[in-house]
Amino acid sequence: MYQLKVSKEKELSVYELSNETLGSWLRVAPDRGGIISSFGVENDEILFLNKETLYDPKKNIRGGIPILFPISGQLDNGEYEWNDKVYKMKNHGVARNHPWEVIDTDLNETKATVTLRLVSNEETMREYPFQFEVIFSYTITKNELSIDQVYRNASDESMPIYAGFHPYFKTSSKDLTYQTDAKSYLDYNTMEVNSFNHSLDLTNKKESLVLLDSREKQISFELPELKKNVTMRYGVEFKYIVLWTEAEQEFICVEPWMAMTDELNRKEELVMVEPGKSLHTSLVISVK
Repeated sequence: MYQLKVSKEKELSVYELSNETLGSWLRVAPDRGGIISSFGVENDEILFLNKETLYDPKKNIRGGIPILFPISGQLDNGEYEWNDKVYKMKNHGVARNHPWEVIDTDLNETKATVTLRLVSNEETMREYPFQFEVIFSYTITKNELSIDQVYRNASDESMPIYAGFHPYFKTSSKDLTYQTDAKSYLDYNTMEVNSFNHSLDLTNKKESLVLLDSREKQISFELPELKKNVTMRYGVEFKYIVLWTEAEQEFICVEPWMAMTDELNRKEELVMVEPGKSLHTSLVISVK
């Protein structure tokens, strides 16, 4: 049976869903942008986390699965123009910088779910002038994490988004093999497009690599130390997979994004949610 434990860690509320028999768990910190801070399968931690950054609200969290909304990536000079007005927005949007509200939990023998919500407010609208409601349902089973997403536009005009995720997978290896149908990638270190033959070595890569042309919304790779294979399946809205790491840090990020960085300035691949409508999509991470 899955159990729910709510605790305080250095003034931070943490929701933990766990099943000792299955050796699986999920830890979520609603106050820190609704982030998943830990995901366990068969008693193995799957995610990297720098706890110091989790506990310090002045720092961007290094680790877990940060939520990227309404944008993924950076904006040129940290700003964009919309309806003839210039707005400033931090990297990866507003969602990761605001507390989320837990609105439901559901537990049984085989799975457990915690549902969180973020609603626009005066602070978010200074960066992003739209009224919205975002609802995420995190569901954990024996070897799978599902993230069901609803992005609702409560504004009177169409709302541009290109959301994404930033999972930090725990591994010291920088050279992994990826099972995907992508044929090319953009190297942000050189701004060159290269052919992709499944293996990519991120050693000494300061900037990210972007898989460009995958049609099958799935990617798989092995975490060598755990001898576990990770498969990510995601909605059609996610056009790109971004690969990134930091030197001497034991993680590789494999990130589904709806558009590439600075799209809010380019305005070529924006996902537009009509007034009063919602976009519903999902991300599933399986570990075997």
